[in-house]
Amino acid sequence: MGLRELIKETLEQQLNKSLMLKEDVEISEVLQYHIDNEMTLTKNAFSVYSERYFDLVNEVRELFNKGKIELNQEDTLMVESDLGIKVKIGKEYVYLDAPYISETEEDILTESKIPRGSKKFTVYTKSKNGGVKKVTFGNSNLIIKESRKCFQKTDRTTAGYWSCNLGRYSKQLGLSSSNY
Repeated sequence: MGLRELIKETLEQQLNKSLMLKEDVEISEVLQYHIDNEMTLTKNAFSVYSERYFDLVNEVRELFNKGKIELNQEDTLMVESDLGIKVKIGKEYVYLDAPYISETEEDILTESKIPRGSKKFTVYTKSKNGGVKKVTFGNSNLIIKESRKCFQKTDRTTAGYWSCNLGRYSKQLGLSSSNY
């Protein structure tokens, strides 16, 4: 193995490392399991968007905000977002920054798994005034490609932001990289 390959491999290993405690702090058994098994937050052991999934995200976020845990770049993006924060909207509780595939009335009536011509995804996110905004985006023919304009889309309350960042959630949504 040449020096270039060794450097590349070492960098990749460092970038993929996550959930490393900086000091001795009390943590849940669940987080300890993930640390012991060198699992990242983005590839954790729980069903996607389950209560335990969000509990783990929130525990790691709290430690990260206190400077007590090191994360890789992908995990850092997760905890810097509002993913897993539960808010009440009307009579229901929803998790912020967790896109999901929308079902329209037509989809329910026809038992269609793929919406036809309607918005395909929905996400709740914090609005600029501190409230919560429902953002719908995409359609049944949505194909996302990397775009130079995507780096300019930083407003989480817009469909454009979520369309550009949908790839980050493809695993959670059950999408393959070729069809999201």
